[in-house]
This record gives sequence, C-alpha cells and structure tokens, in this order.
Amino acid sequence: MPILVTDLDGTLLAGDVTDRRRLRDALNRHPEVVVVFATGRALPAIREALDDPLVPRPRWIIADVGATVLDGVDHTPVQPLQSKLRADWPGTARVRTALRRFPALTYQDGVPQEGRCSFFLHPEDLTPAVTDMVEALGCTWSYSADRYFDVLPRGVSKGNALTALARSQGWPTASILVAGDSLNDLSMFRTGTHGVAVGNSEPALIAALDGQDGVHRPRQPGAAGVLQALLKLGWVEARSPLVIGYHRPPAIWAPDADQREPSSPNGILPTLLSLFSAGMEAVWVAAAVAEQTVAEQALLGQAVLEQPERTALPDGRNIKIPLSFLPLRPDEWRAYFHQACKETLWPVLMSQPERLCFNPLAWEQYRTVNRRFAEHIDSEAAQGGTVWLHDYNLWLVPGILRGRRPDLRVGLFHHTPFPPPEMFAALPTAEEIRASLSCLDWAGFHTTTFAGRFRSVLAGSPRLPRIGVHPLGVDHDAIEALAHGRAPRIRRQGGQLVLSVERLDYTKAPVEKVEAVAMLLARRPELRGRLRVRLICAPPEPGIAAYDSTRRKLERRIAEVNRAWGEDGWEPIDYLPRSLSFTEVVDNYLAADVLWVTSFQDGMNLTAKEYVAVQAAVGGSGVLVLSRHIGAAEELGTAAVLTDPYSLDDLADRLALALSLTPAERRARLADLARRLGHRHPTAWATEIISAIRGTERASGPSRRAPVQSGGHGNGAGYAARNRS
Repeated sequence: MPILVTDLDGTLLAGDVTDRRRLRDALNRHPEVVVVFATGRALPAIREALDDPLVPRPRWIIADVGATVLDGVDHTPVQPLQSKLRADWPGTARVRTALRRFPALTYQDGVPQEGRCSFFLHPEDLTPAVTDMVEALGCTWSYSADRYFDVLPRGVSKGNALTALARSQGWPTASILVAGDSLNDLSMFRTGTHGVAVGNSEPALIAALDGQDGVHRPRQPGAAGVLQALLKLGWVEARSPLVIGYHRPPAIWAPDADQREPSSPNGILPTLLSLFSAGMEAVWVAAAVAEQTVAEQALLGQAVLEQPERTALPDGRNIKIPLSFLPLRPDEWRAYFHQACKETLWPVLMSQPERLCFNPLAWEQYRTVNRRFAEHIDSEAAQGGTVWLHDYNLWLVPGILRGRRPDLRVGLFHHTPFPPPEMFAALPTAEEIRASLSCLDWAGFHTTTFAGRFRSVLAGSPRLPRIGVHPLGVDHDAIEALAHGRAPRIRRQGGQLVLSVERLDYTKAPVEKVEAVAMLLARRPELRGRLRVRLICAPPEPGIAAYDSTRRKLERRIAEVNRAWGEDGWEPIDYLPRSLSFTEVVDNYLAADVLWVTSFQDGMNLTAKEYVAVQAAVGGSGVLVLSRHIGAAEELGTAAVLTDPYSLDDLADRLALALSLTPAERRARLADLARRLGHRHPTAWATEIISAIRGTERASGPSRRAPVQSGGHGNGAGYAARNRS
C-alpha cells in the first residue's frame, strides 16, 4: 500500500490549476495510494484548504508542524499518539511569556495553533540566545523559509510524527514517499523513506539533502513535482496515449451492482472492447450512471457517486478494461441525456425538427457535462495524445479541448445520421455546436451522404476537420459460429415470418409498420392466417417522454390490428417488448423469411448486416427489406428491397414484393447482399479510425460507396409537411 506524505503550502497546493488537477486525478485513479498531509497549518486552516476541489482527500493529517495527528476522515485526534507527542509541552502562555524578552520574535496572531507557538523571525535575529531559551523551556524549534520560527514540544517534528504514525499503522518505510519544499520538511526526509523535494524548494532544503539517496529532485514545482515522483516510483500510471470518450461505459449495472455487457458481439461497444483484448493502450472515459429505473437511480445515486473514479472491469473474456468515470447524479443525467440529447438534438439528427423541444436549463447541463468530460479527458490524455470521441452527446467537447489541450489530436465518429444544413440550422444552439465541431482534427461517418452534410454544415468555418467515411461491419466469425450451432434447433412454422428487431424509438417507424401490415392485409386478404409479423422492441431507457408516447400508441395499434384481423388463434402481429440475448436474436434471424428495417433515419443499422450474415452462413434465402434512408442502404443498395417509411403505401407494397419473390430471386438477392457485406472485421475498422485521427492512415483506406440512386437519404420533409397539414 503506497503512502504519500505531503506538505501543503509550497508543495501540494503549489503549481498551476492544470498541474494540481492532474495530480488530484492521478490519485483519484489510484485510490490504493494513501494520502497523508504533513503541514504547519492547524486544523481550521486545513479545513479551508479542503474546500478546494483540487485538493486530494487525506486519510491522515499531521498538523502543527508535527504536534497534532488527526484522522483525516472525522478530524479527531489519533490517541494515544498525539498525547505522547505533546507530553512535554509547557503550554502556550509559558512559552510566550519566556520569549517576550526577544522583540525580534513576532507572534503569529490570528493563526490557529495547537501544541506549538509560531513566530515571524528574520534570519539575522536567529541567535543562540533565542534557541537557548527555547531549549531551557524543554522545547525544540524549527526555522524555515527565512521567516517562520516554530516552538514545539521536545522531540516533535513532522518526521517524528510520521515515524510514530507509520509505526502505529504498520507502514514499512519503503512504502512511503514524503514530499516537501522547506526546511521544516527536512525531518521527514531523514526517516529513511522515498522523498521528493519539489522544483520550487528553498535552497536551504536542497543543500541539506545534497548527497542523500532516494530523494527525487524534479524541475517541476509543487503538485507537478509530486506527480513526477509518483510516476517514477510506478505508484500511479502515466497518462494514456489514447482516450476514448463515450457517454456510456462498455458495461451497464443492474441494481445488485453486477455489470452486464452488450448482448450482441456487434456494434461500437463490443468493437472497442475487442481493441482492449488486443492489448490496446488506452483509457475509456464514461459517465458513471447505472441503467436503472428513476426510482432505483434515486436510491442508488449516492452509491454510483461513491464508486472509484478509475476502475478496471473484466469482460466475459477476463479482459481488464481501464475505465475512468465521470460521476453524474441522476438529475444531472436526466437533464443532459433525457432532455438535451434526446429531446433537442435527437429529433434534428433524425430529420424530424417538428419534435424538437429546447429547454435552456437542460442545455446548460449539456454544456456542463461536456465541460466536465473535457476536463476529465484532459487529465487522462498524455502529451500529444489521441482522443476518440463518439457521437452527438459530446459535441461541445472538441471546442473545450482545443482551448485546454492544443497538443491533442481529437476525432469524433458519428454513429448517428448527420442532418442536412437546413435541419441542423433548426437547433437554437447551432452556431455553438458548429464552432466546437470545427475544432476537430478529424470527423468520421458511416456514409458519404452524412459526410457531405457535415462538410456543408461547416462550410465557411475558419477551420475544417479532415473527414473520413468508414462504414462499420459485423463480426462474421462470431455470427457464423453461432448460426451454425443454432440452425439445427430451428423448427419453422407454416406461413411466412417477417421479423423486426429494434430498440423502441419513433425513428424506427414501429407504428408505421403496424399501419402498413393492416394496409397489406386489406389489399391481400389471402395472407390472413399465413403472415406473421414479429416486432421485437427492446425497451429504451426509462424517462424519455417521446418514447413513452410511442410505446403507448404502438401497443394500442397492435391491439386494434390484431383484433380486427385475428382469427382461430392466429394474430398477424407478434409483439415482444423486451430485450433478447444475441442467441435468441440469431434464432429469430434463422427463422425469419424477411427482415423488415424501416427507420426514418439511421446511421448504419447493424441488424440488417447481422441478418444477412446469419442467412448466408447457413445457405438461407432470407430477404432484406431496408429503408432507403439509413446508412446500410448506401452499402447494400438494391440487393435489398428498398422501401420508404415516409410512405405507408410504399411500406406495404415493398413488403408485399419481398413476400412474393421466387426462391431463385431470394437466393440471388442474398448472394449479392453477402458479397456487398464483405468480411471486414470491426477491429480493423476501429484501428483504421485511430490511425485516421492521428493522421497516419494509409492512402488506400476503406471502401467509399456513392449514395444509392433510388432515393438516397431523404430528409423527411414530406413526412413533416404531412404531419403539419
């Protein structure tokens, strides 16, 4: 157990704000390092210092130049240790009376003192007569900084108090680092421990330590010098060359505090996890918010805040993941994520500005969380390091980081769609966001369409980031292995199964699906009893009003359509409002004749790619009906049956087409889809993006396809106009 014993003034409290924050954050990342204050201050002045959020929390306190020893948690004296240190103290009144004959001694009135007397004294007035009188009182003395003269109980010093505390706690000297800057710290350096005399130390201390082994003498002053010594000893880790900034961690917590990882092997979270399994040197910065109900968050919020800010979570393959948490209270998370992200930014990203709801207080919380993310990333990122941000949740971080850390290379990958300029302009804070995004070194997208929109939005900015198009794929090996293992278990029922797998979100057009099913049955009554449409809708995070209203409307329409068309135990819509394991999802992929993906907008949609990979792995003939407005459509093109969710007629017609394809047509389309899908592993995608941010990517790069010609990525203007009419 490492022990840092540090002076305050001139040492821990010295240095600029950035250096002090970095030391604090390094200690927060390593809660195993026990912090001990060793100071000339008395307890009231120490409490004033502790009001500063940049001051680390001490476990123990040596105060009054060694005459006081306190528990750092409750500030009570450590007994009988303190009583033994003060056993020979004659008392403040007797000391002051005896020293009145020396007018050069000026008592430090107004300075709280316990078990000692402190004076100001010029160096030329430090005479044998003064020191002899102190010794005649049965006391000892300390002089530092050519100014401070302390009278102490016999044998008392910071060093002796530290020795007594270490003995009581069983600390070996090899586990202790003392840090100081003045002669009243010299006694600590004589205890046989590691030491660091910070760069701003008084010359007399440096001279006294000349030739002493085990003492670090960094050039950096104050907190920066202390951090250098901790790094040299290996007691704290150096800052990371790569920081991943994501608003969520790669695991979520259940109320029993166990973490659950993403069920699918595909997507950004599993992809980033795979990089850690390959030994990537990086740290993941995320908000420390558990996925709980509002009530559970209220109960567990304090526990979340009390988690260590730095921890390593194991994944299912025993990979240690360096996580650096930014603690957020539940109310902060609701304002930031539920309101600013989901009610203001999300509708614009999805080209549905009529749903935009702007709350100035929530936006101020968004600013605050982004600022805190930037500060946290600053404390983690090595000089000249790389920062990989993810998505719109952190749009203001680039601008803040550019001002704080111009040495960093900062990239942001947009997993969501990026809106056209006219949609982006609907944001009340559009210019603030534009200014921040222009501070990026690199911006990445799944498609050329989204990249082009970003370029248009930033047109005219004084600084334009490099832009890359990198469509994310799926882990074919994991999918194929699972598909081969599960295929023999699948028992197909009669008729045709149309499958939809998506999070419950109005942007996925779930209600429109139900309306299209009713329209199709009205047009094709022969499908009654033969068509099953399975809607698997994983519930979103509770507390987002727009999703709650979508769920109510969806469930009402499902009940109405099933009631209108159901017969003899058959209902057209099978609704599963829950999350499934990936094994269960693959079972559904294997059983489905058609996968129906109808998002109004989507950055990529890996569900479509998973379905193609599963069907191709087992020689199936599944048909993909795919919204033309999502990223996957740009890659998979007309090998899928493209549909327009803004038109109920088109949804019904294109689904009918998929159901009517001949076996040969189905197999031909699937073969074409599998070819377009390719076998590029997601980890290669992530590695290329890191290289792109750093500016070291090879010229060949990933494939960049032109937008599909049959509609491309629509902006939803027609749908919005119909809703307003």
